[in-house]
Amino acid sequence: MRSLDLLQPDEAVSLLDAALRNANIDDSRVDDDPEAAERVAKACGYLPLALQITAALLAADPSQPLAERADRLTRDEERLEGLNDGERSLLATFDQSLDRLSPQQADLFRLLSLNPGSDISTAAARTLTGKSEQSTGDLLVQLAITHMLQWGTVRGRWQMHDLLRDYAAAQAKAYTADSRRPRRRYKQARKRLVAYYLRTAEAADTLFMPAGTAAPSPLFANREKALEWMDAERANLLSITKAESDPVILARLTFALGRYLEWRRQLQDLVAVRSLALEACLATKDRHNEAGAWSNLGSALREVRRFEEAITAFETALDIHQELGDTRGAAMAWNNLGSALRQVRRFEEAITACETARDLYQKLGDANGAATAWINLGGALQEVRRFEEAITASETARDGFQELGDTHGAATAWNNLGSGLREVRRFEEAITACETARDLYQELGDTHGAATAWSNLGNVLQELRRFEEAITACETARDLYQELGDTHGAGRAWGNLGSVLQAVRRFEEAITAHETALDIHQELGDTRGAAMALINLGYVRRELRHFEEAITACETGLDTFQELGDTHSAAMAWNNLGNVLHELRRFEEAITACETALDTFQELGDTHGVARAWNNLGNVLQELRRFEEAITAHETARDTFQELGDTHGVARAWSNLGSALREVRRFEEAITAHETARDTFQELGDTHGVAMAWSNLGSALREVRRFEEAVTACETARDTFQELGDTHSAATAGNNLGNVLPEVRRFEEAITACETALDTFQELGDTHSAAMAWNNLGSALREVRRFEEAITACERAVTMLADEDDAFRVGEALKELAATLGEAGASTEEVRTAWLQAAAAYDHVDATKEADYARTRARDEALRNTGTAGAS
Repeated sequence: MRSLDLLQPDEAVSLLDAALRNANIDDSRVDDDPEAAERVAKACGYLPLALQITAALLAADPSQPLAERADRLTRDEERLEGLNDGERSLLATFDQSLDRLSPQQADLFRLLSLNPGSDISTAAARTLTGKSEQSTGDLLVQLAITHMLQWGTVRGRWQMHDLLRDYAAAQAKAYTADSRRPRRRYKQARKRLVAYYLRTAEAADTLFMPAGTAAPSPLFANREKALEWMDAERANLLSITKAESDPVILARLTFALGRYLEWRRQLQDLVAVRSLALEACLATKDRHNEAGAWSNLGSALREVRRFEEAITAFETALDIHQELGDTRGAAMAWNNLGSALRQVRRFEEAITACETARDLYQKLGDANGAATAWINLGGALQEVRRFEEAITASETARDGFQELGDTHGAATAWNNLGSGLREVRRFEEAITACETARDLYQELGDTHGAATAWSNLGNVLQELRRFEEAITACETARDLYQELGDTHGAGRAWGNLGSVLQAVRRFEEAITAHETALDIHQELGDTRGAAMALINLGYVRRELRHFEEAITACETGLDTFQELGDTHSAAMAWNNLGNVLHELRRFEEAITACETALDTFQELGDTHGVARAWNNLGNVLQELRRFEEAITAHETARDTFQELGDTHGVARAWSNLGSALREVRRFEEAITAHETARDTFQELGDTHGVAMAWSNLGSALREVRRFEEAVTACETARDTFQELGDTHSAATAGNNLGNVLPEVRRFEEAITACETALDTFQELGDTHSAAMAWNNLGSALREVRRFEEAITACERAVTMLADEDDAFRVGEALKELAATLGEAGASTEEVRTAWLQAAAAYDHVDATKEADYARTRARDEALRNTGTAGAS
């Protein structure tokens, strides 16, 4: 009957709206609540007749909200009877359609209600009829032609919408109510159907078992075919687990479903199924399978990050296995327990658990189990920074899996090996390992494993400064995790992506990535992940000169890491915090932060972290004019980076070393350092680093009076920074340029350069740099004898630098002011006072040479005044 044809969802809503407006043109309930209208259409099975009857009932009750009608259609067990407007009845229409069926067709229609889901395959329907597949298929086609059944989206599958399923179930109940024989036949039909699902699910499960543990069932040609069947029948299988009353069947089916659900990352379903398996084992007092059920439940809980419950489950499983003398089961429980303990950062216990599992498996001669334990052990060893041992563990696991022909296990071992190799800076080998893992996972169809490998690959590519490839890898990982619904994995991928984006100075995008990661980790209750996101956010906000926000982020992350006992991450946080405190000119606090990071990295044996901390410490020591210590720090950092083969770190250390050498007037060495940094950055393709080296080089060349070269260097730096969109660094280079141009008597250009830098610094809120620009501007204005403006500029610089508590540069600004006052013909007392104030400022920071010079100039000014008075 055409009245049983199904509409498309949007057509069904349009029909409902048209029917309501036909009764009352002002009835806008569909427009007012489109979501409820969609629910009504779905509850009507998209059947035109059901929609028309519902519209008539709604028209008769114009005050009834669509949501109320949708709730009734969804919840009312007698909704078929309720779809009756006095003139038309859906139930009567169904009855008429059923009466037109042959006895065989009607019998199959009723039998189909025994299927737990809304769709069924021809093979499953065959078990209900007990007939051949051809005969059953013919009957299914006939039912579809009469619209009592619909063709599925895949050939060989059939669908029945909810209203017809309700009707078929009611007819089956009535048909079997008064006769024992039909009841027995229908009961046997359901038993055959469940047996078919169970038998086929167990066969499919063999394709997901580790190599060597069970022979793959010949029912499926390969894992892809098993996945295809499981995907198609997942809803039916899960429905059986919720309805099955036989605990033995329930236990078998839930055990058969677990590996598939884990493969497909259907984690909430996995927890539910593993819980049902445990209940079934407890009901049958099956102590042996109960231990396995506890272990399986623990694995599911671990996947959804319910780690403490997972640990309890694994410990329970372990106790039962040991009680039963089941060594193999105990080994599995130890292994799983080690994995869960690592997640809650109980690393030493995790190592012990994994080593115990490994030893038990080896005694049993279970090569696959031993390889799995080696993998988990490697992961735990990495956490305590025993990287060489971790690499050995991963390599042992890989070799074991390869000998067994277990491709999936080998892929996991390759992936873990890549992580270990990255930590010891064997980057090319790490890339090979991650790419091998990725390719193997992709060949196996393991999307989640592939996402993890892409994520690890992105981390390694970033270390090699192959940033565009790293971004692609991180984005691929993120997208795969999101497709799988793995929110935590997506959060990690967002964090990794943010780190790469900040490395290529795409800071706004980096902030978005880190904030997304932070939100995800906070929602999931992952305190450590949230802390790492905060540390990363602090780094980016420092680059954008949002210093107060950066400090808050770093301090919050640091506190969390300390609470968690994560010493290494705390050291990273201290290092980042030191950088931000440096920017805020809180130098003593910055030194404390950098030294704390340095000491911690040294205790942990993290040589690369030590080098970074030395470099940062040297920068702060420069600000406090402790130049010899700063030089030692930068040289130590440079040498350490060289030993580690970190060329980029070496370049940064050379650049910083050059700045310190310039301050102690070792200008030729400073020039060599900056040129080395520049050349290295160029080889690495780090344009920003090149620009920074050019800027520093310009300052050093000025000191040895190579002015034209200095101008070229500063202009190159400024232009490059502008191309990169780094406004602050461009202003700094422009300020340096303004300092050099007067030396070649390009005074107007110098004034323009200083004014441009000043405006930029003021826009960015960088008071300290603005003060230095005012000072340089005063110097340039003095050269063109615009003395009043020059004096104003110098006074502004003095005041601002005093507010910033930068005594040395106050002395520099007062020195410039004194020289300007002298040339402007100010009184001797004014000039002398400015020189004495400069001397006092220099004394404040123990700048003895500069203080002595300022006092000498003050004395000369006094003598000049005396000589003038005597002559007169």
